[in-house]
Amino acid sequence: HAKHCAIPKIDFDVVFQIRADLFFKLGEGEHEDDFTRCSLTIDRFCFLSKIKTNVRSFLFSKETMPAKLKETPKKGEITRLAIEDAAVELFMEHGYHATSMRQIAEHTGLALGGIYNHFSSKEEIFQGIIIDKHPYKKILPLILEAQGDTAEDFLRNAMRIAITELNKEPYYIKLMMIEFVEFNGVHGAAMLKEVAPKVLPVFEQIVKVRKNLRVTNPAMLMRSFFGLVISYFITELVVSKSIISNFMPKNSMDVYVDIFLHGILKPEN
Repeated sequence: HAKHCAIPKIDFDVVFQIRADLFFKLGEGEHEDDFTRCSLTIDRFCFLSKIKTNVRSFLFSKETMPAKLKETPKKGEITRLAIEDAAVELFMEHGYHATSMRQIAEHTGLALGGIYNHFSSKEEIFQGIIIDKHPYKKILPLILEAQGDTAEDFLRNAMRIAITELNKEPYYIKLMMIEFVEFNGVHGAAMLKEVAPKVLPVFEQIVKVRKNLRVTNPAMLMRSFFGLVISYFITELVVSKSIISNFMPKNSMDVYVDIFLHGILKPEN
């Protein structure tokens, strides 16, 4: 794998997948040192730069910065995404169960048979939405630009970015609620297979640069950050429309992040 990374044109999706696979196989216990050595070898062969003050520089040097995180979609992919867009609108308006394949096809401007060239069922469309519409594709480039002299500064800035972007497209949280209620989270594994290889390296580098973190497992740190963002967003939807909002501090997001970083207990002297 390292030899492949030495090729001038680097496929960073492959690099991220290799690092994620290594972590899941070697990242803990007696193999942790093996994971560290392999990870450093990949960094060296792929010319990944040392930790700097933003997360983009965590992952890339100027020479290896990719022009785009994703290539321009092809014609078939454009149709697939149009079907997903139509399905999202219908799911939000009528609900998942009340929406039919025929309605999705008509809303997309396709014949019913045409939609089956791209998806075999409504559930497959829903799974495609959960993966293809995941907000990380918009949030990650912004987080890669997030400034922060410390991991704490970065996490605060990353939190603001994530919440701001989710507020622009709140439908995704509603889709995840459908996922939990209707499917018991069964599509989560497919979603993480797509998301984790892109996001996990960010948390690997945070763990490397911050030696005083209580959580040193990058996957656990990533999971807890996702939980922070989702729990804040869901509770904000509820609290903002209730009388409790009158008792919330103006900087409630900062307080929420501070609880994530330091807990609710004062340090003992």
